[in-house]
Amino acid sequence: MARKNKNNDKLLTVQRRLVAHNSPKSPSAEQYRTIRTNIQFSTLEEDIQTIVMTSSGPGEGKSTTAANLAIVYAQQGKKVLLVDSDLRKPTVHYSFRLENYVGFTNVLTKQETLLNAVKKTDVPDLFVLTSGPIPPNPSELLASGYMNEVLEQMKAEFDFIIFDTPPTLAVTDSQILSNKADGTILVVSSGKTNMDAAKKAKGLLSNSKGRLLGVILNNRKMDNDSQYYYYYGTN
Repeated sequence: MARKNKNNDKLLTVQRRLVAHNSPKSPSAEQYRTIRTNIQFSTLEEDIQTIVMTSSGPGEGKSTTAANLAIVYAQQGKKVLLVDSDLRKPTVHYSFRLENYVGFTNVLTKQETLLNAVKKTDVPDLFVLTSGPIPPNPSELLASGYMNEVLEQMKAEFDFIIFDTPPTLAVTDSQILSNKADGTILVVSSGKTNMDAAKKAKGLLSNSKGRLLGVILNNRKMDNDSQYYYYYGTN
């Protein structure tokens, strides 16, 4: 019985993470759609096709935000690819209950093609490229010339691509991808993220010549509601 309850708890946690899919009419799902709209209006002069999602440190909600943002873009009718490019502590396969034997690292090491590694999800038009086996050299793989080729393949096959990357202050992976993507979003958690850490992360992303589209404030509790909302603010 204890194991069954534990499995049920895990399932409920996954369902809460994917609120834009499981509870599309909820206030939280509406906030993700607001983020989508703000991204679109912040870049009227050019189309944004690739976005890096990162945070200053762990546990600030960037993976949950990336997953739900991918869902609301797919709900708009776009063919979306969510890439788990956290090649150190991947989590996307847990959120979507997918196997992770083959994924991004297999593609980057030319062991598998992109289209063969990509997985369908229960969300129409949303596809996931899980991390694959954890490599000994994540930064080198992401900075490789072949990564540029893979990125062009992704852009040819999908309308919108989101990269879920490791925290910026921990490793250089998000800075490497930020330099390659059309834009980057920094996720901070209300009451948890240290202001100095957030400023340092912003500075590192700017130094990498990445385009910071804005910051999402996560876990901000409203005084008149028990829901937790997500806000988007341009830089």
